[in-house]
Amino acid sequence: MSGPRLKVIERDTLWDRAYLALRSALLAGRFAPGDRVVLREVADELGISLTPVRDAVNRLIAEKILARGGVGPGGGATVPLLDANQFSQLMTIRSSLEPVAAAAAAAYATPAELDAVEACLVAMRRSVKEKRTPTYLSAHHQFHFSIYRMCRMPIIEEIIESAWLRCAPTLTLALPEYVPGLQRFPSHVATLEALRSHDGEAAAAAIRGDIESARQDICALLDKSTQR
Repeated sequence: MSGPRLKVIERDTLWDRAYLALRSALLAGRFAPGDRVVLREVADELGISLTPVRDAVNRLIAEKILARGGVGPGGGATVPLLDANQFSQLMTIRSSLEPVAAAAAAAYATPAELDAVEACLVAMRRSVKEKRTPTYLSAHHQFHFSIYRMCRMPIIEEIIESAWLRCAPTLTLALPEYVPGLQRFPSHVATLEALRSHDGEAAAAAIRGDIESARQDICALLDKSTQR
């Protein structure tokens, strides 16, 4: 993908900030499977030295979010390509927990919070029309996590985020196959409608349908790639 993937950060608490910048980029689908995370390039984008970037990358490797790859100052890590079984396991975690979070969010959501969720849907639709894939991916991530932040269950939200970190790059594999989001956009709209109605059961069902649809499509792509 073209354009900068990371935001320049200020020169304080550099290790934590480098780590959070990389996590944010991974969650938003800014890295695809097989992409290299080159220390020097990341340090230059963030405007910091190699040391905090190396520490941040090593932590992501320890968490199995990245895989070690490359040596020397220009080395770093790679974004793993999951197989269908690995991806399906992560989607099982998502399918189990995200509906729970969505149902809880329906009880607590305020009009202002739901307007923010709707703004994400508007951004998703506009980015599809304008063929701006990075913008779509960012808005899609914001849509989901704007909902989960409302559930008031920070431990569940943290586990959901961990699963997303490992599967988000693989989610990008489906983008060349169809216009991003159109296939599952009705599930997103149904989720928002359920939240506005404070219908937790319907919100959970819509989120689950979204996740299971993505699991089916991407597992089929992963299976197909292994048969070549």
